[in-house]
Amino acid sequence: MKPEIDPKLLENPLFKELMAEGLAIQDRFAAEPVYAKTGKGFLKSAGVGELQKLKTQRQPKKN
Repeated sequence: MKPEIDPKLLENPLFKELMAEGLAIQDRFAAEPVYAKTGKGFLKSAGVGELQKLKTQRQPKKN
């Protein structure tokens, strides 16, 4: 049984942004077998490229 989503919620910009981010990392989530029923696990790294991008975003811009 698929839960219904309120149509008004589907138009909410915050909901759209959160759903896009959640779906983007879905393939990187790895559930731990021991915790399979609790939904606990960890998020696999996307690689060095992701870390470099985050590092450059945090650096202050030089004028």
